[in-house]
Amino acid sequence: MTKTAWVFPGQGSQAIGMGADLFDLPAAQQRFEQAADILGWSVPEICQSEDDKVSKTLYTQPCLYTIESILVDLLREKGLQPSLVAGHSLGEYVALYAAQVFEFESGLRLVKRRAALMDSASEGMMAALLGFDRAQLEAAIAQTPDVVLANDNNEGQVVISGTPSAVESIMSRVKCKRAIKLNVSGAFHSPLMAEAAAEFRTVLDSVAFQTAQVPVLSNVDPTPATDAAVLKDRLDRQMTGSVRWREISLQLSQAGIERVVEVGPGKVLTGIIKRTCPDVALENVGAIADIERVAA
Repeated sequence: MTKTAWVFPGQGSQAIGMGADLFDLPAAQQRFEQAADILGWSVPEICQSEDDKVSKTLYTQPCLYTIESILVDLLREKGLQPSLVAGHSLGEYVALYAAQVFEFESGLRLVKRRAALMDSASEGMMAALLGFDRAQLEAAIAQTPDVVLANDNNEGQVVISGTPSAVESIMSRVKCKRAIKLNVSGAFHSPLMAEAAAEFRTVLDSVAFQTAQVPVLSNVDPTPATDAAVLKDRLDRQMTGSVRWREISLQLSQAGIERVVEVGPGKVLTGIIKRTCPDVALENVGAIADIERVAA
């Protein structure tokens, strides 16, 4: 058996029309109905809205969680099971669902609250940097208050997060091929999210976590874990902590993973992982047809 990891993308992978082939599937309809009861709105309607509602944080996160969880259910129906799981930011919630740490409904309630808190965040900004000198970047961040490395995706792609003046200071001082301000409402994955994280903790505390059935690599600590208390603590720290995806990718190789399947819309994570793990086979499951191919 090929040792396989399932990875789950987060915000930024959404697209108008995503999950359309799932909408008429009986097994998926039950999930969409459960989601509507919790959210108060329809995931399929938001995903099909031509005015790109699906890209608003309030909707993006629950839609991605719901669609990716349905794809997990369909993979399970084919008898497929990963050797370990990981998710990028919001994707960590789907990874925990896939590892059977909590039920679909519990995860969606967490995501609903997380999305609302992050959507209402108004402080700070984020920027993606591509093609930079890492030593220069790390030195500049160390010398600049109120900015952190929010997403360490791979050697050539990171996201910084902090106050607008601090982020712009880094962008002006660090040479890179491209620097792109992100269209987000706040400084996600930074200490500026501390107030939102404290509010979220009350919801997180109310959800029971179970021992993971497969190891999970968390964003704030990319070492394999199955203990419920450890996984909850790591998730608690995620909103203010960095997404250490480069280290997660390195951990995949160290764990002997031979194949990585990105479960969800787009190909963001396989693109990121390819640079760090050139010898690992990469596949994508974003539609029913992909499941048939992976299961063959």
